[in-house]
Amino acid sequence: MKRIKYMKLQGLSLFSNVGIAEIFLKNIGVDVVLANEILPDRAKFYKEVYPSTDVICGDIRNNVVFKEIIRKSKKLKIDFIITTPPCQGMSTAGKKDKKDPRNNLITNAISLIKKIKPKYIFIENVPQQLKTFVTFNGQSLLIPDYLKKCLNKYYNFSDNEVINAADYGVPQNRVRSIILLTRKDLKYKWKPPLKNKKITTLKKVIGDLPSLDPLIYDISYEKHLEIFPDYEKKLIKANALSKWHTPPKHVYRQVISMLHTPTGKSAFDNDKKYKPKKKDGSFVKGFKNTYKRQDWNKPGYTVTTFNRTIGSQENVHPGRKINGSGTYSDPRVFTVYEIMKLMTIPVNWKIPKWCSENFLRTVIGEGIPPLLVKNFFIELLKIDKLNGRKN
Repeated sequence: MKRIKYMKLQGLSLFSNVGIAEIFLKNIGVDVVLANEILPDRAKFYKEVYPSTDVICGDIRNNVVFKEIIRKSKKLKIDFIITTPPCQGMSTAGKKDKKDPRNNLITNAISLIKKIKPKYIFIENVPQQLKTFVTFNGQSLLIPDYLKKCLNKYYNFSDNEVINAADYGVPQNRVRSIILLTRKDLKYKWKPPLKNKKITTLKKVIGDLPSLDPLIYDISYEKHLEIFPDYEKKLIKANALSKWHTPPKHVYRQVISMLHTPTGKSAFDNDKKYKPKKKDGSFVKGFKNTYKRQDWNKPGYTVTTFNRTIGSQENVHPGRKINGSGTYSDPRVFTVYEIMKLMTIPVNWKIPKWCSENFLRTVIGEGIPPLLVKNFFIELLKIDKLNGRKN
C-alpha cells in the first residue's frame, strides 16, 4: 500500500515579536512562512533568526501594510494564523487601561482573517482578554462576543480556554487565554492537548546552576566585594556557562533586603531592619507578591517585561540558606539565561550579536513559551491529518 506523504503546514504570525513562539515549529513540520511586526528592531531580529520567513515590518492598521499581508498570505496559501495582540492594556502586570488603543488591535487581526480565511487560527493573550471590551461598528463588545459575531459564520470555536503553561510541560505558572478556531468545512475541531500529569519545578530546571551574586552598582566595588567576597569566582563560572548568565545589577538597599529574605518569602515579611526601603530610608508600600523570592519546589512565576526588577511580581531567585549567617544566596532577579530556561527557549538559540540584555528581557517577557505552542500544534497536526491534507 502506497504511503501518503503529508505536506507541511504553512502559516502567518501576526504581532510576531522576535519569533519566540515559533522556535520549535519547524522541527515538527509547521512552517511560519510570513510574519508581521510593527517594531523595526524586532522585525530585524526575527529576520536574522528565521531568514527563510518573509517578514513584513509595519503597522497592521496601515492600509498598505494590511493589503500586503493579505496579498502575500494568499500567494503563499497559508493554512493557519497565530495572532497574539499586545496585552499591555489588559494585563494585571500592566496599567489595565480599558482605553488603551492596543486593546482594539484584535479587530484588525479579525478583519485580516476574514479576508484570508485560513484553516486554523491560534489566538493567545492574557486571561483578561475574555473580559476586555472592543469597539465594533460603534458598539462595545467583549472580545469573545466580538470574535463570534465576526467569525462564527466561518469557524468552529474551541472553548474559551484559560490554561496554565505549567500544565503543558513549561516550568512556569503562566496563565493565558487561548482560543482555537477551525474552519467549518473541515471535519475535526482543533482542541487543546491533554495536560501533563507531572509539573516541572524550578529545582529541576535551574537547580543545578551554580550560585551567582548580583552586582551592586550604587556603592564602591570594594564595599561590594566585602558583601560578596566570592563574586569574581562565581562570575567566572557564570561566564563559562553563557554570555547571558550575567549578574543582574541592583541597588544596595534592595540587595540587603533580599539577602535576608528566605526562599519563597517576601521581604515585606522580614524584620523591620530588612524590610524594603526607598532611597530616602522610608518603607516601601506594596503587595506581598513583590520583593519576593520564588519557590524551588514550584514552577516559576510568570515572566513579565519587568523581569529585571526586584520590586515587581515574584522576580527574585529562590536562593539557598547560607550556613550560620541567617542570610540567603542569590539576592537578585533571574539572569536572562535562567529566564530562557523558564520560558523553554533553547539556551543555544541563535540570538543576534547586536541584541542587548534589556531588549532581550523585554521581548522574552512578551513572548509565548515555545514548548507550549509546540504542544498545541502537535494536536493540530493530528487533526490536519484527519482532515485529509496530503500532496
